[in-house]
Amino acid sequence: YSYYVFTFSVGYSAVALNHVIDFKEKKQEIGKPVSPSELFPSLPIVQGTSKRIKVLTRLTLVVSDPSHCNLLRSTSANIRLYDIIAVFPKTEKLFHISCTTLDVDLVCINVTEKLPFYFRRPPVNMAIDRGIYFELLYTPAIKDSTMRRYTISNAISLMQICKGKVSSQSESELINSVEILLELGLLFGLSESEAKAAVSTNCRATMLHG
Repeated sequence: YSYYVFTFSVGYSAVALNHVIDFKEKKQEIGKPVSPSELFPSLPIVQGTSKRIKVLTRLTLVVSDPSHCNLLRSTSANIRLYDIIAVFPKTEKLFHISCTTLDVDLVCINVTEKLPFYFRRPPVNMAIDRGIYFELLYTPAIKDSTMRRYTISNAISLMQICKGKVSSQSESELINSVEILLELGLLFGLSESEAKAAVSTNCRATMLHG
């Protein structure tokens, strides 16, 4: 709860409550999203405004086998209850499937580790054409120098292909301010305008796509 209050206090007007399902850990079913009223007695006010923040729901599926994608191809009533659908592919084949065929809004990439595949232009371009954005998970890099090297290398590799169609995911208050995120975007090879878009218009575009 305190993390979301911090998010609102630095000026964000919307937040997505993320429900993660990792099929590799155990057999899991997709439940209904948590109602914001269960977490917040009353929604916080956005800094500098009189408006209350918008709380969205997000489903992130960690997929390591093609069979895991079947849920996203289904007409599950619970899936349709989420505002944003993200997929976290663990292999090159699943990355290609995520970019080209799955009905999702975000493709997540953990850039803090050595990836088991290279980013290829055709699937990335197809994802962009379909209105899908890429999300970089980089929080662990603040604790480990090896992770930082992988983060910078992987991020730059993706940026060279994806034309700045990226967003960012941080679970830490330390690196969730707009200023620090802009600095990270520049470090990853984005232009100033692309870095600003990664923390503003790209996020809004993902919401609208959902």
